[in-house]
Amino acid sequence: MTIVACKGEYTTGWTGSGASKSDKKVVGLTLFDLRRLGKVGKLGMVGVNGGKFPAIRKHLADNIGGAYKDMNLEFDEFPEQGRVDPEAYKTAIDQMKPGDAVIIFTPDSTHYPIAIYAIERGIHVLVTKPATQLLSHHNALIAAARKHKVVCFVEHHKCDAKARAASLGEFNFFNAWMSQPKSQLETFRAWAGKDSDISYYLSSHHIDICCWILQDIAIPTRVVASAATGIATGEPYNCVPETEDTITLMVDWQSTKSPKHRGTGVYTASWTAPLKAGVHSAQHWYYMGEKGDISVDQAHRGYDVTVDDTGKTWYNPFYMKYSPSESGHFDGQRGYGYISIEKFIDAARGVNAGLTQPSEYDAHGLPTIANTVLTTAILNAGRISLDEKRPVGIKKSGEEWILE
Repeated sequence: MTIVACKGEYTTGWTGSGASKSDKKVVGLTLFDLRRLGKVGKLGMVGVNGGKFPAIRKHLADNIGGAYKDMNLEFDEFPEQGRVDPEAYKTAIDQMKPGDAVIIFTPDSTHYPIAIYAIERGIHVLVTKPATQLLSHHNALIAAARKHKVVCFVEHHKCDAKARAASLGEFNFFNAWMSQPKSQLETFRAWAGKDSDISYYLSSHHIDICCWILQDIAIPTRVVASAATGIATGEPYNCVPETEDTITLMVDWQSTKSPKHRGTGVYTASWTAPLKAGVHSAQHWYYMGEKGDISVDQAHRGYDVTVDDTGKTWYNPFYMKYSPSESGHFDGQRGYGYISIEKFIDAARGVNAGLTQPSEYDAHGLPTIANTVLTTAILNAGRISLDEKRPVGIKKSGEEWILE
């Protein structure tokens, strides 16, 4: 069985008030298609409120079953209809067997308890970013995955930037901006500022890319954070007083090969960007090495559509393809939203078949829980810096990364 822990927008395309207007409806569709292709068998879906499942099933039937041929949309639901259970994931995992898989797309603060519960029972785990909020929890997942010999990946969106940056010499500067429109606060109000912040939620993506590029090139040593406030806590969003609008982390990086080379990373994320900007997520980053630079606009990819009623919209043709194939089947297997999940399923299947060992994937450069630890170190350090108004150091102590 493969269990999807979350029934929200990114998993089903359903938000509680109807179909999502963004293109972030990936996990369920991908798994239904992987089942059609024979890579996935029985599916389950976990939430907190079982009363939402009838609307979700109707939404899936209309928007997936009605759009693509040969899609089996059956899944077990946890908790059952009419019940509310914040720990329904335990009921679901207890029905699984070693070698099954759990895919976690839940609020940030719940990632660790769900992941560790699954791993300790021999279940393979894919968790969305941020893997955990605390570096100590990330280290615990690394140790547990090794002990129980399971695959634990962090969901990833990668490109070929690492190969291109490899020829640019020592690292010097990285600057990233990622935002979502203020309307997202309607969706996130239940946990925004309470259980997580916008840096964990969005900057985790660009910090992950930067850490991935800088593997074997540089390591982070210090983090200083700053935040803007006032919009999320006001009308009409009324988030809790602790909610920041925009968070910036400035990170010092030290070359692993040259004592004289140090770099700076600046990572900014906001969920108070303007409405009707033409993109759901504005994403830009810039990398400069000693021999050249890379500039990436992940929001405007040369694919824009203008409609009288709604204005101009920029689409991302690389993320997911929702139009069916000539035969009427789902045809988005080449989108990087799909590939990330498929790579995890392939790894779990390989380990179950005895063809590979979980530790092999660390060496392949894939986003294993071990290979993504510095992303969590930076995010956790940033939160401490904001709360305690001080720089936070990052260093390695023995085999583990710790904060100072």
